[in-house]
Amino acid sequence: MDAQATSVLNRIIRRIPNKNIENLLKKWNSLSADQLRALDYTRPKWMIVEHVINFCEENRLNLKHITNLEMIYHIENPDQGTWHACQLAEAQDDAVCVELTQFKEQFKAHLQGVIRNISIKMKKHEDEAIWIRIAWGDNFSKPNHLKPTYVVHHLHTSYVFISNLMAKHKIFLCQALVIATKHGSIKDGHLSTRSLTAMRDLLLRHYQQVFPNAHSRIPQERKTLSSHPCIGKEHSDHEEMRHQMSCEAFGHSPSPKLETAVYRLETRYRGNGNHTLSDREEFFRGVVRFSSSSLLDSLRHCVASGMAEGPVTPLLSAITQRGRNYFVITDKGPGVSSQASAPRA
Repeated sequence: MDAQATSVLNRIIRRIPNKNIENLLKKWNSLSADQLRALDYTRPKWMIVEHVINFCEENRLNLKHITNLEMIYHIENPDQGTWHACQLAEAQDDAVCVELTQFKEQFKAHLQGVIRNISIKMKKHEDEAIWIRIAWGDNFSKPNHLKPTYVVHHLHTSYVFISNLMAKHKIFLCQALVIATKHGSIKDGHLSTRSLTAMRDLLLRHYQQVFPNAHSRIPQERKTLSSHPCIGKEHSDHEEMRHQMSCEAFGHSPSPKLETAVYRLETRYRGNGNHTLSDREEFFRGVVRFSSSSLLDSLRHCVASGMAEGPVTPLLSAITQRGRNYFVITDKGPGVSSQASAPRA
C-alpha cells in the first residue's frame, strides 16, 4: 500500500475503541477469517495497526479498499465532526422520478467534468440514505484522501447534509447536487451540529411531535398534592397548561439532541431614558448562544417545570418549527418589535 492508504488506515483504527475493531473489520469483509482470528484486540493500537497493514499487503489491498473501510466507519458512527444542512429548492417536474443510478451518473459526471483529479465513492445505506465520499484534488495535485468531504442525501427529500467541505469546493458540490437531483438551486439550511442523527431527525420529522388537546392529562407523577382541593386543581391546571405548551413547542421526549442555538442580534436601543443610546443610528450587535447536551429537552423542561414563563417565544419554538439553530434578530423599524429573520449566508 502507498503512504496515503497507510495513513488513512492508521487514522481509522486509532479512532475506534479496541472492542469495536473486530466488528468493523468483519463488515469490511477484506480480511480472511484466519487473519481476523490472528489479531489480538487487547494489544496496543499501534501493534494492531501494524498487523492489519501487514494483512492488507498480503491481500494486495489498495487505497480503494481502505477508503471503503473508512466509509463503513463513518456510516456506523455518523455523529462525528460538524455537519451542515442545505436545502434544495425549485424542484423540476421530474425530480420525484430520479433514481439512484441516474443520480450517481449525473453527480459523478459533473464533478469529474470540472475537476480533473477527484475521487468519488457512493454507498446506499439500509435507511435509504446515499453516503458520498469525495476526495478533492485539482489539475495539478492528486485527491487528498486525508481530508475527504462527506455528503448524505435521502433521494426525493429536499435536504442534504455535508461535513468537512472547504469553501473553494462548495460551488462545485452544489452544482452537482442541483443537477443530479433536478432542482433549480440549493441554499444554506442554517442548521449545524455534531450529530447527524439529530439533524436528520429534526428536519425529516423523525421524532415524536405531540400536540396535546384541551382534555389531555399529564402523567400522574407530575401532579403535586395539596391539602385544599381548589388549590390543588388550580395548580394541576397550570401544570397541565405548561406541559401542553412545552410539548407543542419542542415535541415529546426524547427530542433530537441538538447542542446549541445561536441568535445574532442587530437591534436598536428602545429605552426612553437615554437619548444618547436611543438616537444612535447604528445597530447594537451581539451574539446569544444557548448550549446543552440536549438543548430541546432542556428547553422543554424549563417550560414544563415553570422555570420559564409561557407561552414559548417564537425565537425558541422556531428551532423545531423551522428546523434551524442559527437566527438573526433585526429591527423592522421604529416602534416595531424585533423578530427572527432568515439567517444570512
